[in-house]
Amino acid sequence: MAKREMLINCVPGEECRIAITEDNKIEEIYQERASAESHVGNIYKGRVVNIEPAIQAAFIQFGLERNGFLHITDLHPKHFPSQIREDSERIGHKTPRHNRPPIQNCLRRGQEILVQILKEGVGTKGPTLTSYLSIPGRFLVMMPDMEQLGISRKVEDEDARREMRKIIAQLDPPKGFGFIVRTASSGQTKTELKRDMAYLHRLWSVIDKRQQETPDVGELYAETDLVIRTIRDVYTSDIERVIVDDPAAAKRAKGFLGIANPRSASKVLLYKEAVPLFRRFGIEKQIDCINQRIVELPSGGSLVIDSTEAVVTIDVNSGKMRNSRDAETTAYKANLEAADEICRQLRLRDLGGVIINDLIDMVQAKHRHDIEQQFRKNLKDDRARTRIAAISPFGILEMTRQRMRPSLHKSTFTDCPQCQGNGTVKSTESVVLEVMRRLSSAMHDTNVDHVDLTISPDAAFQLLNRKRSNLVDIEKQYGKSVMVRVNGQRPVDYIELAAYDVRGGTVDTDISTPTGNPQLEAVESVDLTKMFEHHDETAGGDNTASSAPETTAPTTVETAGDGNTDPPVKKSKTRRSRRGGRRVRRKRENQSSDQPATQQKPAMTTDDKPKPKPKPKDSSSASSSSQDKKPSITTVAPKAQANRGYTNAEKSS
Repeated sequence: MAKREMLINCVPGEECRIAITEDNKIEEIYQERASAESHVGNIYKGRVVNIEPAIQAAFIQFGLERNGFLHITDLHPKHFPSQIREDSERIGHKTPRHNRPPIQNCLRRGQEILVQILKEGVGTKGPTLTSYLSIPGRFLVMMPDMEQLGISRKVEDEDARREMRKIIAQLDPPKGFGFIVRTASSGQTKTELKRDMAYLHRLWSVIDKRQQETPDVGELYAETDLVIRTIRDVYTSDIERVIVDDPAAAKRAKGFLGIANPRSASKVLLYKEAVPLFRRFGIEKQIDCINQRIVELPSGGSLVIDSTEAVVTIDVNSGKMRNSRDAETTAYKANLEAADEICRQLRLRDLGGVIINDLIDMVQAKHRHDIEQQFRKNLKDDRARTRIAAISPFGILEMTRQRMRPSLHKSTFTDCPQCQGNGTVKSTESVVLEVMRRLSSAMHDTNVDHVDLTISPDAAFQLLNRKRSNLVDIEKQYGKSVMVRVNGQRPVDYIELAAYDVRGGTVDTDISTPTGNPQLEAVESVDLTKMFEHHDETAGGDNTASSAPETTAPTTVETAGDGNTDPPVKKSKTRRSRRGGRRVRRKRENQSSDQPATQQKPAMTTDDKPKPKPKPKDSSSASSSSQDKKPSITTVAPKAQANRGYTNAEKSS
């Protein structure tokens, strides 16, 4: 059986950290600092400041910095209109959403209401509130304006639930209060439960008295410190030791356990070594790994966890897993390991909201079902409520998890002042280009006399060296000066541009954008043919022409059956630019040459080709006519006219 321990590291007035370990491997972590004390569970007297029918919610002012958010589903039926109002509601039978009236018919602005914080605010959002109040005790949870007694859903043993029902059936709860029996009450007597019930009833009397005496909004009830809360809510009998490094905290823990679970009071031990408690048990290194983006799996795979305000994405990678012989088994084993580690990371990091798990694709339906069951098994003991959907055809497992408080990452880290939490900043080149654009826009204003520019050292180096000529041109163009200042404490993409007039007053260049229709002018087209010819000529036409006599190839002419010779279609592999160069050379040669046309004939189309004329027979033609096979006759064209084409007039001559 795994060895479970609770380690409590407490620094009075600063921080308290509690870790639940299993075989020296951290499974749960709770952290609270004096500068960011938790308010979850506190009860306040509030006032309705705004009602939003569009989202069916009200905003409540209750004494903290930001107003709380109260949704219609968290509004007790005693606040409903008189015709459907109910003074109490049965535990476990909450009024469904479709049976609730609009919130604008239930509350009015300025109305006082008792609320309790369900979860802390995240980002720019305020805390989430509820009017269903609950006050936890050692063995019971009291719920005002509720009816009936219930048993915690965490008690799964049917025999234990049967014994609890027998005990609570003998309790006589006060009217107007409902109670839930906690898991810690297992094995307790009827007398202990009645004593706890009386304590909670007296506590409610104190809260009600404070409400009547408090004229304005404010706190009526506050939860205990983290040590007592964690022992009350998390401690179970399978935890073998509770090790505390602070004497005062150890005494509080032992005193509370002595009342809540006397048999476990001896498990509280005081740590007295000089080495810090978490470092001595290897917890610090594991906490450092919690905040990493990539989490390694035992068999070589990995998880990549990215979190936003509302969505958490987890990507599963097989990595170096090569133990299986087929891809399906590899994916199945990797997803099994990922299911265990994902559920552990969700608890450690306290991630909530919509969670998207991108698993490795599996073909077999049995494997997909096993992965879903593994997720449900691992999340069964999670204190936060979770819901899991089936694996989609794309290998996505969607789930939701209740957000109890800000995540561990949010509690430990703050946004980077350089990138504001985005993780990236503009490159130096982009910053310099933006500076040039903003300078041109500012100096174009007629009210501006000079400009002061403050940028980072890297941007200033690029601007004053590589863009110096551009900066000087802008100053000459507008006749205004630019003073460049450097601020080494700002990020790379920091730009501060201040424009001043002649008297030294600041000019707001952002509101000086010209209005009306812009000045536009028609543009004449450019002869692209001449542009290409000029490009071909300058790109190497002269060099090609000068080397033409040495590189001119012979022209092959095949004799037709009637004695006429037509040049064959030559398959040229030269580029278009070289063909353009030849056209330029031929044009020049035609202008400078006075020689008559050569006897070589160009290729003609079927439309302008004349009828063949009988040709005088010579020795070569006579010998060729006596052969059955058509020979190929090769003639060498003159150098100047080798590639020249002819017109119909030249052919007739």
